[in-house]
Amino acid sequence: MSEPHVTLTPRDPVQEKLRGPLEEQLTSALQAAAVRVRSDYAGEPVEQVCQRLLDETRSGLHPDIAAGFEPDMDEFCRVAVAIVRGEAP
Repeated sequence: MSEPHVTLTPRDPVQEKLRGPLEEQLTSALQAAAVRVRSDYAGEPVEQVCQRLLDETRSGLHPDIAAGFEPDMDEFCRVAVAIVRGEAP
């Protein structure tokens, strides 16, 4: 599995201007969450691992950013499947 990464699709010029730094922050939070979830994994089902990834990622973000973060859940579930299968990033 490759390192998880968040990619944003900006809808206006302001979002485009903030895209790079925000993608970096979200990606960093997701990668840290994946490490924590992977290290604590104890046989939970994929759905539970996926939800924990989301919760852990949001907890690593500023509350305002976390509140507006609507990730691609297919990507989060792909990372969760890799954790369940024991695949390294």
